[in-house]
Amino acid sequence: MDTINAIGRRKASVARVYLTSGSGNVQINGRKFEDYFPQKHIQATVLDPINTVDQAKVYDIKVNVKGGGFKGQSEAIRLGIARALVKIDADFKPALKAKSFMTRDARVVERKKYGKPKARKSFQFSKR
Repeated sequence: MDTINAIGRRKASVARVYLTSGSGNVQINGRKFEDYFPQKHIQATVLDPINTVDQAKVYDIKVNVKGGGFKGQSEAIRLGIARALVKIDADFKPALKAKSFMTRDARVVERKKYGKPKARKSFQFSKR
């Protein structure tokens, strides 16, 4: 099998995911997966799509991710892996879509407006 690549985005994070046939190694930004995401719940988020279709020990995953925090990065990687799996086999799509791994979460931080301290918060106001 050739290398399959896909892009996942979430908040300010962009993840480029490369799937090759292998033994289940996951490498993120040149580091071991467990070193990059030490928290177990974040590791589970990243591996959810590949575990959903029972392909955990079939593919090696190499990821380049930048921007955002660890949660946004993990969800961007999750979307990228799901998209790459569907490129490999279209039969995976219903199972991944049922868990909403194929949906790009469009929520991003709202921009700050002038005359206000944050996007919507106003300065304290007193009539007297």
